[in-house]
Formats: sequence, structure tokens, C-alpha cells
Amino acid sequence: MTGRAEREAQGRKGEALAAWYLRFKGWRILARRVKTPRGEIDLVARRGKTVIFVEVKWRRSAADLNQAIDEYRLRRVVAAAQATAHRFAGPQDEQRIDVLLLAPGRFPRHMANALML
Repeated sequence: MTGRAEREAQGRKGEALAAWYLRFKGWRILARRVKTPRGEIDLVARRGKTVIFVEVKWRRSAADLNQAIDEYRLRRVVAAAQATAHRFAGPQDEQRIDVLLLAPGRFPRHMANALML
């Protein structure tokens, strides 16, 4: 498997684990891998009146998680969320950007409200 294919497989594994974790916490997964011209949203989930657009980052070690997310990546998620929010959220719903950081042998780190929309 090439480096890119391996990273893609690990990313998909991370997204599946993130979806499982969110469901365990009471979230309903509305969509996975939502692609827009502005960027991609890994997961969209709802719990009550809150809709979250989730960026999932999988790294080989917990130490690498600290550099996994940056302002550039978050801006792309925000742009994608703004382009698709009408599909998932109503006018009374709270919308936000969350980040889930995953590494082998570590409990997921859920950063709620990484950015509010």
C-alpha cells in the first residue's frame, strides 16, 4: 500500500471510530465525508437542537495530535459547513465546528466548539 493509500485507510478508520464515539455520546450521524468546492466535512451529527460539523484527525501517536489541527484546516471546515448547513440545520438549531483527535491506545479528545458558526 502506498503512503497516500495508507493515510487514506487510516483516515477512514479514524472517521469510523469518531462516528462510533459520537453515537455512544448520544449524537446521531447525519452524514459522512461531505465534499464541497470549499472543503470537506468528515462528519455531521445532531443531538437535540445542536448540529455539529466535525473534523476528525487520526495520528500514529498522541504526541502528534497537538499539531494535527490548525487555523487553515478549521477555516476550510467552516467554509464547507456554511455551504451545506441548510441541508442539516434549521433556523433554530445551534451549529458549531467540533474536532475529534484520535491516536492508537488513547481515548478520543473531543474539542467541542472549536469554532461557533
